[in-house]
Amino acid sequence: MNISLTKEQISRFRTDGFVIQENFLNEEELAEWREAVAEAVKNRNGLKMPGRDIMKDDDDGNNEDPEYFSNVFDQLLNLWQTNDRVKKLMLDHRIGKMASELAGVDGIRVWHDQALIKRPWANPTAWHLDTPFWSFSDRNALSIWIALDDATVENGCLYFIPGSHQKTTFENPGITKNMNAVFQFYPELAKMKPFCAEMKAGSASFHNGLCIHGAGPNMTPGFRRAMTCAFMPDGAVFNGIQNILTDEIFKRLNIGEVMNDNDQNPLIYSASQVKT
Repeated sequence: MNISLTKEQISRFRTDGFVIQENFLNEEELAEWREAVAEAVKNRNGLKMPGRDIMKDDDDGNNEDPEYFSNVFDQLLNLWQTNDRVKKLMLDHRIGKMASELAGVDGIRVWHDQALIKRPWANPTAWHLDTPFWSFSDRNALSIWIALDDATVENGCLYFIPGSHQKTTFENPGITKNMNAVFQFYPELAKMKPFCAEMKAGSASFHNGLCIHGAGPNMTPGFRRAMTCAFMPDGAVFNGIQNILTDEIFKRLNIGEVMNDNDQNPLIYSASQVKT
């Protein structure tokens, strides 16, 4: 696993809101990730996330066109909670250390993982933000996105708006069919040139949760598979949004309470603990 970050990469991440780590996984590791994710997805049998009775093709509130959104990607969350192989991958302290270094925070917790699978001929993923959907509001939250297949312009690679994380807020623009909807909130960013993040299988990107990003359509008869994980800085507090929380956890949390439940959001790296 290529876990070394240069000072230039860290600086670029904080300026642009994203960075690419080429050859993050070697061939053997990529094979393990592919097999583990495929096994976890198959065993989930369409259930979107544990503890919630939601299937991967359920509407999720996108009432304007459920059929359209069901063909954007298959999304299965918190596979680490239902598959031991994925758990070992997602709770790897080395990935937590990378996330901590990029974000400039002491500790990193898993918020949720998710397999994102664009099927053949899938619709594009419109520009959006991540953090406004989550149950905490922290400008240093970030995600890793690992390409399990080559991610190309043709099959729906990621795009980022460089530096947008410095302008955006925790207000949630949502995600619609229209690629330009987010710019109704941030018109000053509409003329920014996006970065096209084509990646070879086994490479990875990290992006800040307030960096505007999206993905193109899959214009091929093949799959574009990715495994991702969202990270929560240690010490983040509950903001009142349920997101992936079970009803039980959601009901017992108070706004402003520190989210430090290691069963739900395991601490995978802490610089201060390493020093001691």
